[in-house]
Amino acid sequence: MTADDYLSGQVLLIDKPLNWTSFQVVNKLRWEIRRAFNIKKIKVGHAGTLDPLATGLLVICTGKKTKEINTYQGQVKEYTGTFVLGSSTPSFDLETEIDKHYPTEHITEDLIHGTTKKFIGNIEQCPPVFSAIKKDGKRLYEFAREGKTVEIKSRIISISEFEITSISGFNVDFRVVCSKGTYIRSLANDFGKALNSGAHLSVLRRTKIGDFDVEKGLSVEGFIASLKD
Repeated sequence: MTADDYLSGQVLLIDKPLNWTSFQVVNKLRWEIRRAFNIKKIKVGHAGTLDPLATGLLVICTGKKTKEINTYQGQVKEYTGTFVLGSSTPSFDLETEIDKHYPTEHITEDLIHGTTKKFIGNIEQCPPVFSAIKKDGKRLYEFAREGKTVEIKSRIISISEFEITSISGFNVDFRVVCSKGTYIRSLANDFGKALNSGAHLSVLRRTKIGDFDVEKGLSVEGFIASLKD
């Protein structure tokens, strides 16, 4: 690959590591491309944020391909991960500490599998308070970290597939195929409520965006190594 290739536009599939923000991945790749080819300036952007505690597919666009970011953002996404039953957190994941515990004695494997059916199709979902959505010019997570309560409007999202892949104690592994704008953290919280209990997200991995598959993606280190080939 040459400097002109990246400037004219490339779509890169990156497997985001744990604890990196999507922004950090974009910055790292931009810096490495500029350094490898002695480019002063190049546009680099991603087509859909992943939380720091999530891993998996980031579609990164360079150069003129950044104009296609909105197209990729709108495509169907697939996630795998783990819900933990019987407890919840303010952020709906492990970004914050467990603050509530719930009964689980009534929960059976049949109930868990059957409850997934309630979430298939177009459903109403309220984004988590710990999210990057803006309200009055401020990110929701900024209000949340200040301990302020704000009204969050629900939105219609679509889930076409929701499969429980394994159950081990309180840990429920799943696979979900969903529309743009779906928060899997909110799905975990809502799933817990639907079980007349509670739940939070402990593991999340994005495996597909449209026809792009994380199995064809490179690690950040792998991409940097490819620049030297």
